[in-house]
Amino acid sequence: MHHPEFIIGIDLGTTNSIVAYTEAAVTDEHTPQIRILDIPQIVDSGVVENRSILPSFIFLPAAHEISDGRIALPWNEGNNRIVGEYARRRGAEVPQRLISSSKSWLSNTMIDRNQAVLPWDGPDDVAKLSPIESSALILEHIRDVWNHLMASGDERLKIEYQEILLTVPASFDAVARELTVKAAQQAGLAHVTLLEEPQAAFYSWIEASQDQWRKNVKKGDLVLVFDVGGGTTDFSLIRVTEQDGDLVLERIAVGDHLLVGGDNMDLTLAYGIAKKLSAAGTRLDAWQMRGLVHSCRNAKEILLSDPDIREHPLTILGRGSKLIGGTISSSLNRNEIEQTILDGFFPACGSTSMPMKAAKVGLQEAGLSYESDPGVSRHLAKFLTQQKKDAEENIPLPTAVLFNGGVMKSESVRQQILSILNTWGGSTPVREIHSKDFDLSVARGAAYYGLARKGRGVRIRGGLPKSYYIGIAASMPAVPGMPAPVKALCVAGFGMEEGTDINVTGKEFALVVGEPVRFDFLGSSVRRQDTAGEIVEDWQEEIEEIATIETTLDGEFGKVVRVTIEIKATEIGTLELWCVSIEDGHKWKLEFNIREQEAFGS
Repeated sequence: MHHPEFIIGIDLGTTNSIVAYTEAAVTDEHTPQIRILDIPQIVDSGVVENRSILPSFIFLPAAHEISDGRIALPWNEGNNRIVGEYARRRGAEVPQRLISSSKSWLSNTMIDRNQAVLPWDGPDDVAKLSPIESSALILEHIRDVWNHLMASGDERLKIEYQEILLTVPASFDAVARELTVKAAQQAGLAHVTLLEEPQAAFYSWIEASQDQWRKNVKKGDLVLVFDVGGGTTDFSLIRVTEQDGDLVLERIAVGDHLLVGGDNMDLTLAYGIAKKLSAAGTRLDAWQMRGLVHSCRNAKEILLSDPDIREHPLTILGRGSKLIGGTISSSLNRNEIEQTILDGFFPACGSTSMPMKAAKVGLQEAGLSYESDPGVSRHLAKFLTQQKKDAEENIPLPTAVLFNGGVMKSESVRQQILSILNTWGGSTPVREIHSKDFDLSVARGAAYYGLARKGRGVRIRGGLPKSYYIGIAASMPAVPGMPAPVKALCVAGFGMEEGTDINVTGKEFALVVGEPVRFDFLGSSVRRQDTAGEIVEDWQEEIEEIATIETTLDGEFGKVVRVTIEIKATEIGTLELWCVSIEDGHKWKLEFNIREQEAFGS
């Protein structure tokens, strides 16, 4: 494999995708600068332009749109799918051919995410894609752009050989993360490191602040990263402590997966417009509503991005001959958008408020499982309440907030959230840590993290809260009526930093493949001195069982393979155990989600 020449941060967003990059070579005299990749994409019929943002939309054109060459790309004249700006615009006109929010579909447990189901409710004559294929298609566009612009004529510079940091919501479960990796592999990006989006946003703030970040936070600060994306909302808490006279950043909590974000806001705005049109005598059908939702998304992004624009027109394609010009016209103004978002998604509430639960209907559509309560402020109250150590303790209020996501461009939204937090009883006002860019920060932060891993940047600590073990059956003669005792093999010691790897050297183990087997994950909060590779024989008093995997690993039925073990504590809160065949190097992976206490194998 080629030595990486670049570090690339990819924000594969629900609504927009961005790529940042920097040189991988770091010396004492030279710290590379982080830059944003301008991404060529179709922006109109037959028009290709470079844009810093690639909208995460896929349009599946009809045959006549393919045959006339209007969607050809410089690197793919036979292109038959549109990704980016024109996909978003064309999809607002023909929504049944548009795939949007493919990242959110990766986390939808109600469907088979390997099956071709998108566009959801699309007509039978449209060749559908799976959520994995849809996400891979966006990454393929990024891959082809990079290789076209940056690697032309130089094999070493191809994106496949670079160090890639791919961001995911902090609240993605283990399966959604695994599917994200699978989509990357399908796009030809075989070696990626996943990084949580809120952490990436915080890294971007550090990078933008340079050495001044230490003057903007202080020992004892509890920083809330408040990230509202296109499809999800993420909360993370980062504590500022001190060690040997230096400030240390430690992530201490991550919120649940909240499927509420910009998509919900777009739908709310669309229903408001539809209600006004209905009152004036114009009713929209389901097809027109889908188009209106996409038009509202576009208007929202434009109005929130440019404070000088107060109003934006909306055009809905007509369905009847009585409509003048075949279209219906309306508009959205800034006040409407901000008031709708403030009232519906960030309402004032108390610190003890909890998300409201609606009565469930027996039969439901198998679409995305949105939150029943869109009140993000109530979800925030629940998140902070969950961090209490006991029932009598007050909720741990943040002292500062770092906002991220397109909706946070609105100062009214940010001030509303700060105002709510300040009513919850803190001794000092909660302050805002100002972000340089609400759109590009996650990608920039991912690239910065790549530099930090090389020692040229500040890292957020997230050491393991326990020592972790896996059960191994003792090798001993069979004794009637007595099962073989299980020993505890330490695979990660207390405080092991995320993003680090360990190889258990000098020890071999026997791995059973090809038939159903069980793996027990164990943990201990008291045995903090154990290190990876240590075997504990009498562990029942100090080590407890946490999770069990029942799986069948690939291989010949009943075969026993001699293996060594490699361990990685990932940046997204999982512990990966790789069993490596001594004979041929084949690897089997066992994965344990530290936060959710879940495990699975492959």
